[in-house]
Formats: sequence, C-alpha cells, structure tokens
Amino acid sequence: MTRRIALTVLALITVILALAVVPLGLLMTEREQTSFRDESAAMTRSIASAAEEHLSDHKPEAPARRLLAEARKRGDCATVYDRSGTSILSTPCTTVAGGHASRLVKSVLAHPETRVTEDSQRLTTVVPIGDASDAVGVAVLTRSTDSLNDRMLALWGWYALIGVGGLGAAVVVSVWLARWVSRPLRVVDAAAQRLGEGALDARAPTEGGPPEVRRLAATFNTMAGRTEALVHGHRAVVADVSHQLRTPLTALRLRLDLLAADAEGDTAAELSSAQEEIARLSRLVDGLLAVARAEHAVPRPVAVRVDRVVADRVAAWEPVADERRIELSARCRPGLTAFAGAGDLEQVLDNVIANALGAVHEGGQVRISGTAHGDTVRLAVVDNGPGMNAAARATAFRRFGNPEARGTGLGLAIVHRLVTANGGTAELAETPAGGLTVLLALPAARRRRDRGTDTGGTRLGES
Repeated sequence: MTRRIALTVLALITVILALAVVPLGLLMTEREQTSFRDESAAMTRSIASAAEEHLSDHKPEAPARRLLAEARKRGDCATVYDRSGTSILSTPCTTVAGGHASRLVKSVLAHPETRVTEDSQRLTTVVPIGDASDAVGVAVLTRSTDSLNDRMLALWGWYALIGVGGLGAAVVVSVWLARWVSRPLRVVDAAAQRLGEGALDARAPTEGGPPEVRRLAATFNTMAGRTEALVHGHRAVVADVSHQLRTPLTALRLRLDLLAADAEGDTAAELSSAQEEIARLSRLVDGLLAVARAEHAVPRPVAVRVDRVVADRVAAWEPVADERRIELSARCRPGLTAFAGAGDLEQVLDNVIANALGAVHEGGQVRISGTAHGDTVRLAVVDNGPGMNAAARATAFRRFGNPEARGTGLGLAIVHRLVTANGGTAELAETPAGGLTVLLALPAARRRRDRGTDTGGTRLGES
C-alpha cells in the first residue's frame, strides 16, 4: 500500500511538473529567439540609417564605420552594399558566401524589404537602405547564434534543475504521505492478526494517521473488547456447567455402585443398566463440554511438527488397533510443520482415529498420510470400513449429526470446530475402494514477521 500511494502521488506531481515546466521552457525559448532576431534587426537598421546618410546625402562615412567597428567588437560581421551591389563598407569577416550574398543583395535591391536567413550557426539580417520604393543600398549583418544557444542551454538547465528538485520534493512528500496513511493501517492489521491468533487483549492505538483510520482503530478496539468479553463469558459458562453437572453425576454413580454391591437378581440387573446409562450420560456431558470449549476457544497457533504428532498418535492407538486386528499405518513427509493451537492436532487425530477404528471391521485398514500443498498442510485419514452415504457425510460435523454413531456422536463435531478455529478445513469423502476418508487442511508454518513465535496457547478440553 505504501508503494502504491507513493508511486501515485509521485506520478501525479511528475505530470504536473511536466505540464508546467515544458510549456514554460518552450515559451521562454521562443521569446529568446524572437528577442535575438529583433535585436539583430535593430542593429542592422542602425547601420542602414547611418549608411543612408553617406549614400544619399554624401555625408562622411564615419558614423557607419563606427557602427561596423562596434559590430566587430561584438563578434558580428557587417557589410554595406551600394545600389549596384558593390561592397563599400565591411568588417574583416564576411557576412555570407559570395554567390549567395550577391543573389541576396540583388533580391533585396529589386524588392526592398527586410530579409532574415538562419542556419544552425548564424543569423543573417538584410535591410534595404533608403526608401521602400527606391533602395540606394543594402546593409547586411550576420551574428553567430552561439550566444543564443548558450542562453537557451542555461535556461533549460535551470528548468531541468527545477524539475529535478520538484521531483525530489515529490518523492519526500509522497513517501511521507504514504507512511502517514499506511503505518496506522499496518498497526491495526497487526493487532487484528494477534486477536485472530488468540491474544484477546490485543488493541490498536487510536493516535496518528487520517481520521478514517483512527475511527477504524477505535471500532476495532470496541469489537475486540466485546469479543474478549464474550469469550471469557462462554468460558465461565462452560466451567460452571462442567462443575454443576459432573458433581451430581459422580455422586449418583457412587450411590448406584454402593447399591449394586449388595443387590441380587433383577435388582442387580436394573442397577447395572442404570450404571451404564449414568456412564453414557457422563460421556455425553464430557463430549458436549468439549464441543463448547472448541466452539468458544480462540487458539494461539504455534508451529507443530505434524509428522511427529501423527507418529505419536499412531503409536498410542496401535495397541487398540492390534487388539481389534486392524492395520493402522501412517506416512508423512519428514519435517512437515503446520500452525495450530497447542494440543489441538493431537485431539483432532484422536477423535478421527477413534471413529475410524470403531467403524472398521476386523482385518480392515486405517491409513494416515500427510503432505504439503503450497501454504497448506493436508492430512488424509483413510479407512475401508462401511463408510457413510452422502446425506450422513453432509451432517456428520454437526452435533449428533450421525445417528448411527456408536459413541456420543460428537467426535467429528469436535474435529470440525478445532480445525476451523485454527484457520483450516475439514471434509469427508468416500474412499474409492469403499470406506470413509477424512480430509484435514491446516495453515503451513511460515516465518513470523516482526515478532517471535508465541509458544503459548489456549488448551481445549479433551473429548
């Protein structure tokens, strides 16, 4: 953004300078050239006037010679021709080449009018002497254009210096303006990123920058404060519900255990069924609390070695898989790293592996693979169990979305909440050979800018 603003302002000022300096330079150049021609014509007419007194009135030629001497001192060449085209007064240097001079003098004598010829080095002015209808001679003055060229070069040099100075000032102003606008936006962006990573106390300063950016920072701070209050409120509710529900359930289980110890016959069977329902209710409460914590927790992502976590969870579940005679294997690229909340990936894999082992029959397979695709780390948990139909897959990530689930039906809901809270995605697909494939995507680890990696995190409850 800083670069775009700076380049835009610089381009605008460059166009303004070009539109102002270039036409002014052309105008001043034309003015200098016109002034040079007018000055040459005035000098030539002065010589013609002095020569007319000599040719028409037969007065001494001293005034005309004096003007030619002055022209010589200036570096100019001057010549006075009589009616027949013969040179009667001249400076040591010649005005124009002989043949061309003869033709030019005869032309002016035949048609008395001022003539001006110019090439890249000289300006020649020819003025008739005497009346316009009866010229008695011709005065010719040739001036070098070096002085004119030097003045125009100096003039354009000054304009170029003004343009460069203006561009330099434009660069300074544009960079200052761009930073003035973008610096507060970068601060707000950094605060939003910290808030998204779980730092609920992140706030943006409201000083500096344009009024719109200050209002944006104030609005962000209001939103962040309300978010913090909501998250803390939900956490308090989850903690209170956890305590209020688990305590009576535990007490009820203990009483049933005491009653079942002395019961016999049908009473013992009924108490055993009640104990199973209490255990099921406890698991259901734990699952609901885990989903609630996953929904309302804001994880602080840390760099997680996915290959190591997968290997660790496979090793933890291998005894269960061996007991059920199910092949559990994993293949991840070494060094595969993602950003996720501390402990979140372990909980996700535990739920997915538990569901897969519960669905696959004896002799089945559960395979885990991990790959990197650009800025994303992808995990696939593939089994060859009975799988799910399209309708079941569409609702599996909801609470109790799978009515045929053997457990609480909350495992995939917890997986979905944890993965999406970490900026990833979770999908279900049909295994080509039959079964279910769970596809997980998490942001790949990247180098942090302007701050170190936060190793802390908001731990979520176990399911």
